[in-house]
Amino acid sequence: MDVIALGDAMVSFSPPGLLRLEQAAQLEVWPTGAEANAAVVLARLGKRVGWLSKLPDHPLSRLIVGAVSRHGVDTSRVVWTPEGRIGTLFYERAVPPRPPRVWYDRKDSAFTTLTASDLDWPYLTSARIVLMAGTAPALSATLQDTTRRIAEKVRAAGRLFALDVNYRAKLWSPQEAADYLTRLLPSVSILFCGGRDADRLFGLRGDPETVACALQERFGIPTVVLTLGSEGAMAMADRPYRARRVPQATMVDPVGAGDAFAGGFLCGYLEGGVQRGLDLGAAVGALHCTIVGDFAYVTRAEVEELLGSEDQEIQR
Repeated sequence: MDVIALGDAMVSFSPPGLLRLEQAAQLEVWPTGAEANAAVVLARLGKRVGWLSKLPDHPLSRLIVGAVSRHGVDTSRVVWTPEGRIGTLFYERAVPPRPPRVWYDRKDSAFTTLTASDLDWPYLTSARIVLMAGTAPALSATLQDTTRRIAEKVRAAGRLFALDVNYRAKLWSPQEAADYLTRLLPSVSILFCGGRDADRLFGLRGDPETVACALQERFGIPTVVLTLGSEGAMAMADRPYRARRVPQATMVDPVGAGDAFAGGFLCGYLEGGVQRGLDLGAAVGALHCTIVGDFAYVTRAEVEELLGSEDQEIQR
């Protein structure tokens, strides 16, 4: 595999359009999960990708696995368990000044019990990159230990461990996250971190290059990717890199855009290094913002077309 993504998965329920939950007579059903979202992007861009989680034998679990595998992602190492539950969330889309809102119902999901003994280690350590999100260790003490062991074993095998901080205040406090990540980050090869999270968790402020350099030096991370919202992204590796500007997206649904960026970056990184990663990530992230749902239904041709042209006329 080029990339194996490992993490929790949920089912998202949303009212149609911009309805509020208390107005809804019906709900849309969407599979979601940070690592699954990134895996789908990588597969759609032509990479060999695996995704695994620990899921109960339940119809909603089969809905998730079927949706992910439909894009060409290998799900053969998903850990199935007869017990436990699947996490869910409820998501209200919105337009300013009303913000989008998410309500989680994921406590004690089957994934929170994933241990090192559940994993196929030869499979996991054969990938060029293993990707996880910081939401995994936020879910349980068991996952904190499992995540640490994965990072250490992947690095010991000479592979790259990639982590998207993906901080969620509803899962753990800034202090809890900072204490754990401070111990984990020295095992990370590629770090994705939002500018706000760098400030909130590590007290790092200033211009993006200064913040990314501080993360790199404090934790010894070879490649730090700092995402900056509407201002794009930059990376610090052997030198600073800036993502190429792409036409600004008309926002339809922002959920999953960061995961799409991470998937695009890893694809480009494997093909041509940090600059190629930033460029592909920026294009995939922008395209994803125009699509409803957490999966980025994009093609390689569309991504390359966006990078090569600013022409937004109808394509005939």
